[in-house]
Amino acid sequence: MTSPTINYQELTEKIKFWGQELGFAQVGISDVDLSAHEEALSEWLANNYHGDMDYMQRHGLMRARAAELVQGTLRAISVRMDYLPTDAKFARILKKSDHAYISRYALGRDYHKLMRKRLKQLGEKIVHYCDTVNYRPFVDSAPILERPLAEKAGLGWVGKHSLLINKQAGSWFFLGELLIDIPLPCDEKPENLCASCVSCIKICPTGAIVKPYVVDARRCISYLTIELREAIPIEFRPLIGNRVYGCDDCQLICPWNKFANLSEIDDFKPRQNLDDVELLTLFSWDEETFLTKTEGSPIRRIGFQSWQRNIAVALGNAPFQQQIVEVLNEKLLHSQAMVAEHIQWALAQQKIKQAHQNSSSEPIEVNKRLTGRLIRSIEKGLPRDA
Repeated sequence: MTSPTINYQELTEKIKFWGQELGFAQVGISDVDLSAHEEALSEWLANNYHGDMDYMQRHGLMRARAAELVQGTLRAISVRMDYLPTDAKFARILKKSDHAYISRYALGRDYHKLMRKRLKQLGEKIVHYCDTVNYRPFVDSAPILERPLAEKAGLGWVGKHSLLINKQAGSWFFLGELLIDIPLPCDEKPENLCASCVSCIKICPTGAIVKPYVVDARRCISYLTIELREAIPIEFRPLIGNRVYGCDDCQLICPWNKFANLSEIDDFKPRQNLDDVELLTLFSWDEETFLTKTEGSPIRRIGFQSWQRNIAVALGNAPFQQQIVEVLNEKLLHSQAMVAEHIQWALAQQKIKQAHQNSSSEPIEVNKRLTGRLIRSIEKGLPRDA
């Protein structure tokens, strides 16, 4: 809806100012025409790259049609919010295979409610400025291709790992959208600067980036440890290492993340010492402790059984320790079938490592060369103070 009384250019400038006041690192505006992405989306779904995420298949091409999702939508206001904490301990934890690696976005408070609240506040400011406007905020809460929208809004370009990269800020940020029914001026899509770099493709432990810009979720460690509710396929278990919730490897290796901004939002700082905690400590939690310790955290949504499953796999990948074997055997007596199967696998791995240790052989380390390269890249490329 166009109103002759509204100066849309002036309103756009105000929206970006208000967004920064609300803590968003950047605000951009785009139209909602994503027809250019429909063929790739259909092919991705046809290849079953979405795995068990049935909602992606269920919504189909609506993900590329925001105007069908919210009738009357003319523009998407995309925002990003930095989440990289200070003293991120990336290399330290990847080196400490008896510690748990948790994806950096999940160390603090769940970002969904925080960002949605602020997007709603942004929408209310727009309504106050021009009465006749409708909006709806989304933060991973709608079938919408948020990264292509954010790319059209000038927030960055979609990298070969399928995440958004910003020239001045890397990729350590969350995205959110405000769909709105007024014809605001649009920002320009930035140039894709990935060029010939394929570091993210090469570093992926499970080969989930099957070709540039295409991720097979069924192979992705983030999917396997977060979205999958069943048994983790055996072929991927050794490749998971000590990653018990998500994976950051493709971002850690990305050269653009040397420009990443550290977050100024206290809610994104690590809680419960989850950025430096031993696997056995996490495995000792009962369900009540898990629910208490993960209150307000995105980790809680995977549930206690998946949490124990993931830790059991990581313990199987850890160097042989008699204490690990004893704890696994104790847990085996009280675990549900899915977790028990992963514990049995972990015990078998520990037995193999014990045999190698007793024969004075070198310990088996899966993907050792790539992990070493990743750690060296992290140590050289982290932003100052991270």
